[in-house]
Amino acid sequence: MARGRTRVPRSVIALFCTILQVCLGTVYAWSFFQTMLVRDVGWTFSQTAAAFSITIFTLGVSAATAGQLLPRLGPRFLAVTGSVLFSAGYLLASLALSMDAIWLFYLGYGVIGGAGIGMGYVTPVATAAKWYPDRKGLVTGIVVMGFGVGAFLLSKGLAPFLVVRAAGDLQLVFLWLGIFFACVLIPSSLVLSDPPEPLTAGPPRSARSGPRKAERAGPYLRTTQFGIMWTVFFANIAAGISVISFQSELLQEVWGLADPSIDPAKLAEYGATLIAVSSLCNGVGRLFWGLLSDRFGRVSVFRMLLASQMVVFGILMTETNPWIFSALVCYVLLCFGGGFATMPSFIIDVFGSKNMSKIYGTVLTAWSAAGIVGPMYVGYLKDTYPDRAVMYCFLIGIMMLGTGYVFSYLLDDSRVRLGRPTMEATLKRYGVLGDG
Repeated sequence: MARGRTRVPRSVIALFCTILQVCLGTVYAWSFFQTMLVRDVGWTFSQTAAAFSITIFTLGVSAATAGQLLPRLGPRFLAVTGSVLFSAGYLLASLALSMDAIWLFYLGYGVIGGAGIGMGYVTPVATAAKWYPDRKGLVTGIVVMGFGVGAFLLSKGLAPFLVVRAAGDLQLVFLWLGIFFACVLIPSSLVLSDPPEPLTAGPPRSARSGPRKAERAGPYLRTTQFGIMWTVFFANIAAGISVISFQSELLQEVWGLADPSIDPAKLAEYGATLIAVSSLCNGVGRLFWGLLSDRFGRVSVFRMLLASQMVVFGILMTETNPWIFSALVCYVLLCFGGGFATMPSFIIDVFGSKNMSKIYGTVLTAWSAAGIVGPMYVGYLKDTYPDRAVMYCFLIGIMMLGTGYVFSYLLDDSRVRLGRPTMEATLKRYGVLGDG
């Protein structure tokens, strides 16, 4: 039997892929800890934003590397490695808090933890897509939905419970989070495997004319189409992640202006609730937009995501009603998740399934770049222009979304083929010949 392959039903594989994503997606509850780190530890908003940016940057780079290694090492090895690194990142963050060493926090939570997320993120998505070639839009939407829902698990369940149990000691909170994630993630990772040969694209190996020749992903990564897809993906992520990194703090400011008499503890509770609800929207958006992309096409969905968010960001610039503000933030998270649900299927449509993990891993470097740009400019604005940060934040978001929207008109969801196409392929593309 081939390495990493078992007789586990594909529904079980999809379940554990989703569990992995739920745990790794808790990174999006960062703003739950950010206010506490600023208030209790004494770090600035820029310093705490840097921790989140390092995590997301490392995540994207790690995902790109994992995508290249996945065909050779298999999903189980990468998932277990990612789980160990992610859990170790929390343990090192706990040590950093006990030492008040922000550089160690950057190394543990940011570099090591982010690398674990990247390895763990790309593996379940690519693996689930292999097991469900007939319903790739649906299954990848369900799996990545787990990543969006993860922040709900942490912000409204696990983290508040641990904060109470640890009497507000963040060092203990991060320690127990590392232990908990290790106990859940490592056993779940051991279940992952590639599907048996009949589920993969193409005829059985015995029917092929010769030995299987590996197709290189490099030429596809140098195409104009890939560059445009990367740019559009970056625009959607950067706008959304700027909101994710500070959504709790932003809502507390808006609510505090609407009612200055509200107790700070109550404001923090409102912020945690927004993280939880918006994370559900992030998760639902991954399923909703993934299904919508199967029906209306990937390019149309990206245009809808970007255009509608430009309008929402414009309203958010001056919105002072905390309820409307919260609803609009939830819509931004709905669209943020939609981009992640649409891109895996988009890559398969354009570049084929053989190099899906390599190309998808590389396109996730857009996540890395957005993780630096989004949180850092918001952190800078909050430290430098505390009374105008909200307005400036959303104005820059509109500019990024607008850039992505313009580039979306250069997208094409037709299959990219290297080299000169044959006459038969050209006739099939334009509907002159059928596939049969």
